[in-house]
Amino acid sequence: MTATEWITDAALILVVFRQLREGRLDRKTFLLPLIIVAFVAHSYLDAVPTDGNDLVLIAALTAVGAALGISGGIYTRIRALDGHLLIKAGAVSAVLWVVGMGARMGFQVWVEHAGGADDVARFSLAHHITGEQAWVAAFVLMALTEVVTRVATIYVRSRTVKALRPVAVLDRTA
Repeated sequence: MTATEWITDAALILVVFRQLREGRLDRKTFLLPLIIVAFVAHSYLDAVPTDGNDLVLIAALTAVGAALGISGGIYTRIRALDGHLLIKAGAVSAVLWVVGMGARMGFQVWVEHAGGADDVARFSLAHHITGEQAWVAAFVLMALTEVVTRVATIYVRSRTVKALRPVAVLDRTA
């Protein structure tokens, strides 16, 4: 793994750790993870291979990313206080995020440094996955989908919280 890959993976993990402490829900909450994952996608997603069972692999890991992202967004607490929305990632949300990001990092380290390349090559051959680019596309799209679905889930939930804020009641006793 390159230094850039370590930094971007760590930055994505830190995004949720930053939310373990309750803070204000603002544009930065949405934009920071989207900018990081857009950079990753731009840097590593050259093409989406469609030969053999490449699309099956890509679809499967993209679905995993969507499940992790939606679940993480659901397990993030959003509440209104003094006219502002506050966000706090719960333990489940943080664990799901780290599992998703960590799985990708772990897979890459395993393949590059722990002898996993031969196992992946055998698996790919046996399951008609055409090569490294299919794995790269699958994991990048998994990350992209996890981030986008988590951010979208939080956004939708924040709109609901805003809609449910109590309206000030006039004191009619005066």
